[in-house]
Amino acid sequence: MTAREFFPEGALTLEQWQLVQELSAKLSPGQALWVSGYFAGLDAGLLRATGGEPVIPGVQAGGAPGARTITILYGTETGNARELANTLGGTLRAQGLACDVADMGDYKQRRLKDEQDVLIIVSTYGEGDPPQPSVGFFEFVEGRKAPKLDGVRFAVLSLGDSTYELYCEAGKRLDRRFEELGAARMFDRVDCDIDYDEPAAKWSEQVVAKLGADAAEAGAARPAVAAVPASAAAGAAKYDKRHPFTATVIDNILIVGRDSTKETRHIEIDIAGSGLTYEPGDALGIDPHNERQVVAAVLEASGLAADAPVTFKGNATTLGDVLEREYEITAATPRFVEQWGKLTGAKALEELKGEDKSAERAAFLNGHHVVDILRKFPLAGVDPEAFLAGLRPLQPRLYSIASSQSASPDEVHLTLSPVRYDLHGEPRSGVASAQLADRSEPGATLPVYVQANPHFRLPAPDVPIIMIGPGTGVAPFRAFLQEREAQGAGGKSWLFFGERNFRSDFLYQTEWQQFMKDGVLTRLDVAFSRDKVGKVYVQDRMREQAADLYDWLEEGAHVYVCGDANSMAPDVHEALISLIAEQGRLERDTAEDYVRNLASEHRYQRDVY
Repeated sequence: MTAREFFPEGALTLEQWQLVQELSAKLSPGQALWVSGYFAGLDAGLLRATGGEPVIPGVQAGGAPGARTITILYGTETGNARELANTLGGTLRAQGLACDVADMGDYKQRRLKDEQDVLIIVSTYGEGDPPQPSVGFFEFVEGRKAPKLDGVRFAVLSLGDSTYELYCEAGKRLDRRFEELGAARMFDRVDCDIDYDEPAAKWSEQVVAKLGADAAEAGAARPAVAAVPASAAAGAAKYDKRHPFTATVIDNILIVGRDSTKETRHIEIDIAGSGLTYEPGDALGIDPHNERQVVAAVLEASGLAADAPVTFKGNATTLGDVLEREYEITAATPRFVEQWGKLTGAKALEELKGEDKSAERAAFLNGHHVVDILRKFPLAGVDPEAFLAGLRPLQPRLYSIASSQSASPDEVHLTLSPVRYDLHGEPRSGVASAQLADRSEPGATLPVYVQANPHFRLPAPDVPIIMIGPGTGVAPFRAFLQEREAQGAGGKSWLFFGERNFRSDFLYQTEWQQFMKDGVLTRLDVAFSRDKVGKVYVQDRMREQAADLYDWLEEGAHVYVCGDANSMAPDVHEALISLIAEQGRLERDTAEDYVRNLASEHRYQRDVY
């Protein structure tokens, strides 16, 4: 028996095959998914090399004759669903199967009725909402214009966060709706919490096995897979979410006046030598850690010792170390309530279980952190591993980048208001925001990576832009204007900015004034809500300038909104619809269609959180 019988001719040398076998024997499912994603991510390099559709060498671009067509649709806010979709797409193509990977925000919805196999990977945003770029796709699928999907097969991988009551709701909505439209479910939906690697890997394996078997049964040819050329690897990212770059803090400046009721900081970070690149609209990911005093409080409340031995990802370590570096130990989740209730037998916690208790559970979690639950329902002698089973992994935090790399090639700037409040008579703070504000003095280091945001991008330099960013939501617009200045752009620009007080909270005031003096910023409208008896917000300024705003839209302006998702973004959205209806003399439904069309044409983009 020769090596050629183990893999297609020309794919690998015997030595390469042996290395692959040796590595695969040592990988966990999550690690295997990452390695798969790394090579699948080389599609970008292959695209540059071939000048066309991404192809795996040796695989026919059109896929295997006789196989069903496959489309992977993803909806994402932070890029996780995109990464998983590209990984799966690369694996399927390597099997010789025709496969398209598409962002729901870019997908031509009229294609849906002609699809055969649709694989959906979607995250949930906030309390059950779809990711911002995917809203149009959801409106289409859940609306009256949705086509019958008889003959379509589908499967759903839903990403979510168990902190929220409507956990994985976006995926559940599409799963229900595709069935209602007549599509056939290939297998049950899989819901993943933020530690999604292993269940996502198993789902992907199931998909690949099913579609591969179907293709074989249909008599589809399976083309040989050749090794990816080294040249294709040139575009692979050196640093990412799993492997952040250790950057150095250059400056950390308080940028509000002494009388301000808020704390807002401008932080500059040195990324020289990292090779990291970003565009205006992208975010910087920060890999945070829990403060030692918070770890100490949790250990004291649980009765556990910092040096208690535990195993994390197959490695022996201590409880104190993993609580500081690896787990969320501030905000509690339904998972923790359920686990701690099981361990303690506390009736009050048991009563919070069940779908009919969502309101009570949400209220309880809003008023209790992990340490509060441990104190309220103490348990002596708890096993450290059992305690950790109720916690979720500590996740990176994303912050809008407030600089243009054209203006500051080796730097990233952030605009940050740390989260601080009192709970049960004790000061509490946000994990990453407090770390950035309090521990990021010049010279300190931070693990960072760039998170691309392809749905928050500047248009061509001559196209007008309208930017709406109260508070720290103004950060990306500082980057936008720096980029336009570097481009020598001729397009008009209009900024709506809001904060509490003019004298203390006018963030980057001198910069906006200089941009106006230089002609980079055409108009500036501000709203300071606490300066007068009647509060005024950015949406009020929009209504005041309704005629001019509508004229800019009719001229082709792009609208950008950044900031609070709970109040500001809905209020701005409503103001936009109302002023379009008023100025265009349109019925409400027609004005809503106008805004939907803006979004579908990428002329209305939101980065809200």
